[in-house]
This record gives sequence, C-alpha cells and structure tokens, in this order.
Amino acid sequence: MPRTRASALFRQTFGGPPEVVAAAPGRVNLIGEHVDYAEGFVLPIAIERSTAVAIRRAPAGAPSRAVSEVTGEESFDLPTARGPLPSRSWANYVLGPMRELIDGGQARACNVDVAVASDVPLGGGVSSSAALEVAAALAYRELAGGTSDRLAIARLCQRAEHRYAGTPCGIMDMTVSACATLGHALLIDCRSLALRHVRLPASAIVLVFDSGVRHRLSDGGYASRRDAVERAADALGVGTLRDASPDAVARARDDGRLDADAAAKARHVTTEIARTIAAADALDAGDLAAFGRLMYESHASLRDDFRVSIGELDALVEAAADAPGVYGARMTGGGFGGSAIALVDRERADAAQAFIGDAFRRRFGRQPATFATAAAGGATVAPYVHG
Repeated sequence: MPRTRASALFRQTFGGPPEVVAAAPGRVNLIGEHVDYAEGFVLPIAIERSTAVAIRRAPAGAPSRAVSEVTGEESFDLPTARGPLPSRSWANYVLGPMRELIDGGQARACNVDVAVASDVPLGGGVSSSAALEVAAALAYRELAGGTSDRLAIARLCQRAEHRYAGTPCGIMDMTVSACATLGHALLIDCRSLALRHVRLPASAIVLVFDSGVRHRLSDGGYASRRDAVERAADALGVGTLRDASPDAVARARDDGRLDADAAAKARHVTTEIARTIAAADALDAGDLAAFGRLMYESHASLRDDFRVSIGELDALVEAAADAPGVYGARMTGGGFGGSAIALVDRERADAAQAFIGDAFRRRFGRQPATFATAAAGGATVAPYVHG
C-alpha cells in the first residue's frame, strides 16, 4: 500500500518515523471532459489507487526535503519560497499546495521532510498530479495547524497547479480526490461547486486501459484548447460556454462569428455538458445501457470535435464496443495520450478485459496496462501510528 511504502521510505531517508501520513486517490472521469473550465458539469469517480505523503517537521535550521520512490529528491526552503522550482520539478506538486496554505493564512510556515509513494500511474490520464497535491495539502494542514475544509483544499490545489506546475486546469480532479464518497460517482457543478453523490451500481465496475502514450497537460495542447473555449464564449457573448447551447454555437458558425474549428470545440463543450447531466440521471435510475450510450457519444465528440483523442485510445474504445458485458467506453482525462475506460458488468469484467487487451495487442504489438476499479472514497489523513 502507498501509505506503508511512504512511511518506509520516510524512515529509510530521514532516519525516523513521520508525524503525519495522508493519502489521496487518483480519478477517472466517467463523462464530462474539457468542460470543467467552462463551468460545466463533470462526473468522475475516485479510483482504488492513491498517492501517500508522509511528513514531519524538518530539524531546526534545515531546508525542506522531498523524496519520491520514482522521481528522486529535491530540497527547498518552504517559508521563503515564492515561486516554482526550476525545470518542471515534481516537487512543485508538493511545494505549491503547501505555499498556498501558508499564503492564504491557513497554516503556519515551517520546513518539512516529505516522502511520497504512489500506485497512481504517471501520465496515464488518471490524475496523478491532483492525488499528490491533495495528499500534500492535507498532510501539511494536519502538521502545521491548518483549518481548510475539503472544498477549500481542492481550490488551493487548483491554484497551486496553475502557479507552480503551469497547467491551467479545472477544479474537477482535486475535488473528487478530496471529496469522493465510497461507492459513488461525484457530479460536480464546476460553477457553484455544488456536489451530488451518485451511486454507481455494485453490479458494474470500471476497467482502465493505459494507452501507453504519455502526456503532459503543461505541454500546450490543453492550454490551447482552453483558450479556444474561452474565445468561443467571447464570440457568443457569454461568460462561459456553460451559458451557451449547441443551437447558439451552430448559429454563430453560420453567421461567421465562429470559424469551423472554434465551432467544433464549442459544440463539444455545450453537448458534453448536456450529456453529463443526462448521464448522472441515467446512473441514478440504474440505466447502465443509457449511460453507456452517452459514454460512446462523449468519446466521438472528443475525437471528432475537440480533437484530443489518439489512435490508441480510439482502438481501445472500438474494441470495447465489441467486448462482452461492456455498457460503454470513452477516453478519460485531458487527452493526447493517457487512458480509456470501459463501464462493464462486474461478472464479465475479466472476459471484457481480455478481449479489449487482445484487440489492442493485435493492432499495436503490445498489451495495454489495465486495472479494474470500483468507486473509492476520498482522501484521508491521520497522525502516524508508530510501529
């Protein structure tokens, strides 16, 4: 377990036990992609994989040190830091949330020793960055006397990703990591941050297939599409595309206010918001077939209108459509790589996983990394128990 490994790494590196250990899950988004920054609706689940942060106060006069199982060690002076570490350091995902707590007057400034362990795949479209940020924020809040609630933690982690990682992400990933409920998807209104916990039937499970193509949301593709969405809203005279409709987008395309590319991106956002609300209602009603149809529609929109899918993701979704027991499938995450998901009848999950994996292997010559997950609970934090 990441908690156990983070504690062991802490002892190995720093010669004693941590004071606090926090763990936060990654996520997959069932539906509602590239709409969070347009103040739309999203429907993610927390996955049964997490990132753990073990922490204690650093010795007097010593800087902060952060060590990870896979990405090495960094040091920084947390009380005086005023910006990100250079060269896209992984430690910015630790430094940033802690500085946001300090700068917001929500925790006292002190240097810390930190150890990180995770089983959330890096770059796989399952939000490894948000898991680390939320775990780091909760661990530091517990250690340094902060009082932020879970939604406040999500907001400050979003700011940290903007300021310290350079990614203009929405609020979804951090919110579900911090606030999910076991056995439920989380419908998030990204304007008001109203939350609706929607039960995922126990008869269904989610399969996650890693395309093997790594992505970095800070490389520019994500930012360029967010910019296009915001420019489309300006052209339509609305604050965000949450307040537009597919018909309004079509009219703006026909009268020349939107070119074909901008209209396609805006069409995705406006139709995806409507699909997500319909999907939550279908899930509430236990209509997994209807939910699955909406997943396929979402993927087609992301592929054709928003153009963030890739051949490997398309192949996984196409195979899922022919696999036994699959209700629906789509890419998940920001795109340009990462993972696809399939919502599957639990009793036929093994057969579906084998079918989809074999189809992918025949096309690309390699087996995709795969795992199954139910809907997990949100982040946890507690003082370290010695022993």
